[in-house]
Amino acid sequence: MNVLLPLPFVLPLAGAALMLPAWRSQTWLRLLGVGVTAGVVAVSVALAVEVAREGVITTQTGGWPAPLGITLVADRLTVLMLVVSSVVLLAILLYAVGQGVVGHSEARPSVYYPAYLMLSAGVCLSFLAGDLFNLFVGFEVMLASSYVLITLAPTPARMHAGTMYVVVSLTSSILFLTTIGLTYTATGTVNLADLSTRTEDLPAGTRTALALMFLVVFGIKGAVAPLHLWLPDSYPAAITKITAIFAALLTKTAVYAMIRTQTLLFPQHDVGTPLLVLAALTMVVGLLGALTQQDIHRILSFVLVGHIGFMVFGLALFSVAGLTGAILYLVHHIIVQATLFLTSDLMQDETGETSLERIGGLAGASAFTAVLFFVPAMSLSGVPPLSGFVAKLALLQAGFGSGRTLGYAVTSVAVLASLLTLVAMSRIWTMAFWRPRSQAPAPELPPEEKAGEEPGLSRQQRYSHRLVRTVTAGMVACGLAVAVLAGPLTSWSVQAAGDLLDRTAYQHAVLGEEAP
Repeated sequence: MNVLLPLPFVLPLAGAALMLPAWRSQTWLRLLGVGVTAGVVAVSVALAVEVAREGVITTQTGGWPAPLGITLVADRLTVLMLVVSSVVLLAILLYAVGQGVVGHSEARPSVYYPAYLMLSAGVCLSFLAGDLFNLFVGFEVMLASSYVLITLAPTPARMHAGTMYVVVSLTSSILFLTTIGLTYTATGTVNLADLSTRTEDLPAGTRTALALMFLVVFGIKGAVAPLHLWLPDSYPAAITKITAIFAALLTKTAVYAMIRTQTLLFPQHDVGTPLLVLAALTMVVGLLGALTQQDIHRILSFVLVGHIGFMVFGLALFSVAGLTGAILYLVHHIIVQATLFLTSDLMQDETGETSLERIGGLAGASAFTAVLFFVPAMSLSGVPPLSGFVAKLALLQAGFGSGRTLGYAVTSVAVLASLLTLVAMSRIWTMAFWRPRSQAPAPELPPEEKAGEEPGLSRQQRYSHRLVRTVTAGMVACGLAVAVLAGPLTSWSVQAAGDLLDRTAYQHAVLGEEAP
C-alpha cells in the first residue's frame, strides 16, 4: 500500500500535464479533471483503510532512506484530511463544471482546470510531507496555482486582491524558508521525524524562538489574528467557486501544518500560552468584523477568520481532548465553510447581488436555496445536533477540563464567539431570506417551477442548474453525515490526537532502527 502514498500528489500533476495536448477541448478538460480528482478520493480512502489496519505508513522516494531522502508519511490525521479535502475538491470541481468555467473560448481556453489540479497537488503534498522542505514546496505549489485562480476573469478589484495575496504569501514563504534554514543550522536536519528527536536537546531559548517562527509563518498563511488582514479583502474578490475552495482548504492546510509542527517538534509546548491568547483574539476580531459587514462574501470571510480561532484553541491546550476537538473542527469547518460559499453563489445567481441591503424574500422565491443555506449556517453556529455542535462541544469540554485559568477564559470566549456566529448567520437569514421582498430594492426574482427550475431555460442550462444545486445539496449532506457519524469520527480523532502527542509511532515508522 505504500506505493499509493505519492498518488494524491502525483495524479493531479500528471492530470494537469495531460491537459496540455488537448487544451482547446473543454470536454476533455472536464472529464480529465473530474476523473483525476475522483481518483484522488479513491486513493485517499484506500490509504485511510491501510492506516486504520497498519498504523503510520511511509515511503522513501528516490531510494534514499530517511532522514536523507524525500519522505512521505500518512497517519490518522493525514488520511482524514486527505479524504475530507479530496471529497470537497471533487464537489467544488463538479460545481464549476455545472456553472461553467470563466474565461474559456476557442482562442483562449481557461486555465481553471490545470490550475485547480495543481492546487489539489499542493494541498495533498502538504498533508503527506515528511520533511520541512517538501512542506514548503507544497505551500508554494498552492501559492502559484491560487494566484492564477484568484485573478481569473481579471477586474481591477481581483488584480488588486491577487497582488495583495501574493505579496503576503511571498512574505510568509520567505519567512518559512528562513525558518527552515535556521532549523537546519540548529539541528542538522529538516526531516520531521528526525527533528522530533533533536529539538528536545536544543537550548530552551532557541527552541522557543523556532516554535514562535513556525507559529508566525503558519499564522500568516492560516489568517490567525492579527495576521489575518489580507484574507477579508482577498477572498471575496475572487469568483465564488474559487473562494469556496480557498476558504475550505488553504487556511486549513496552514492549521494542519501548525498542528503537525507544534506537536511533533516542540513537545514542551513552549508556545501554549501565546496560542491561547491568539485563539481568543482571532475568534473575537473575526466575528466582530463579520457583524460590521453588509456583503455576504465579506461576512463569510470574517466568520472564516473567527473560526480559525477555534482550531488554534484546540491545539493550544496540547491535550488529547483539545486536539480531538481541533481535528473534529477541521473536518466540520472544511465542509461547512465551502457549503456556505457555494450557497452564497446560488444566492448571487438568483439575485445578481451579494449585498444584504439589496436582497430580500429569498425564502419564498427559492425555498430550496433557503434550506441549503440554513443547515450549514446553523451548523457553523453550533446548533445541536449538527456537526458544529459536536466539534464545539469537544472543544468546550477540553477547555473546561484544562485546569488552567487562561483555558477557562478562552473557553468562555469560544462560547461568546459561537453566539456571535449565530447572530451573523441569523442576520443573513433575516435580511436575505426572511425579509419581505418589498423592503429590498433588488430586481424581482423570476418564479421557480415545481421542479425548482427557471422557465425558459435551455436543456443545457437546466442540466447545469440541476448539477450546481445537486452538488451543493450533496455538500449539505456531507455536513449532516459528519454529525451522524460523530461517534466513529470522534473515536478516530481521539486516536489521531493521541498519536500526535505520543510521537513514538511516527518516529519508528520513518526512522526505523534509528528511532530513539
